[in-house]
Amino acid sequence: MENQTSDILLLEGLQVSPDASIPAFILLLLIYIFIMFSNIVLVILITLDSSLHQPMYLLFCNMSINDVFGATTIIPRMLRDIFIPSSDRYIHYVDCVIQAFCVHIYTGASHTILMIMAFDRYVAICNPLQYATIMTNWMVVKLSVLAWAVIFIMVTILVGLSVRLSRCRWIIFNPFCDNASLFKLSCENILINNIYGLGYTVLLMGSSIGSVTITYLRIAMVCLSSKSKTLNSRALQTYTTHLTMYVIMFLSCIVMVLLHRFPHLTDQRKLASMMFHVVPPALNAVIYGMQIKAVRQKMFIMFTRNTVTVTDRK
Repeated sequence: MENQTSDILLLEGLQVSPDASIPAFILLLLIYIFIMFSNIVLVILITLDSSLHQPMYLLFCNMSINDVFGATTIIPRMLRDIFIPSSDRYIHYVDCVIQAFCVHIYTGASHTILMIMAFDRYVAICNPLQYATIMTNWMVVKLSVLAWAVIFIMVTILVGLSVRLSRCRWIIFNPFCDNASLFKLSCENILINNIYGLGYTVLLMGSSIGSVTITYLRIAMVCLSSKSKTLNSRALQTYTTHLTMYVIMFLSCIVMVLLHRFPHLTDQRKLASMMFHVVPPALNAVIYGMQIKAVRQKMFIMFTRNTVTVTDRK
């Protein structure tokens, strides 16, 4: 199995004891079902209701689609591997590369979508009279396409630099495949990978935290100089929803990246990796959807209508 030409890798996966396999499987399955249900319901609701075809709700829809994509990238395989002995969790190299590519697309898109959402809230609160002119649905589409396209190109280069390397190892010491796990399979010089990977991370994280920080400082300044209760209420809602998810996502992401540089902290890195791909997707639809009055009302009407229809049929 140590042959460099081998296309079969051993994926460590989720490490649980035999006694904890069933509880872990049930918990992870319930989380996955909740992620899929909550995000798909939100997407369907926004898609079918023309009154919700507004920039803010289209961005919610964009984020929910990304969350479904990110969770589906890693959770189903983890569920399958839980009952397989760790020594038999094989994965084809091509499948590992595809998973790593999807993982980083999800990660990058999470940041860029939140950056667009921060800009949307900034315009809505700081320039409310020009909001309808600046943040049109077409503008949201263009910004979203640009965000996905930039991440796609950058991740393609990131993973491509790892794919070009020969392999002298065949074990992925991670719950799932990612770029760092791929280039760690090589015994070649990975200086270029580290330089580009660091540059990619600094650019993505720096742009993300910089734009969000500047945006909310400007929003805070506007609120402090305004006596409008309506404006302050909207700003508070923006802070509680957007910043809560951003902090969770940012901390788990930065911890995951940093811990890759410390091999003796493997368990902590795995936990951070799992948090990033499970916690935000599970909470986004709830926090963003249920705290927005229009979405909450539409969901209540939809479920009430379904309940009445079932009752009438009986």
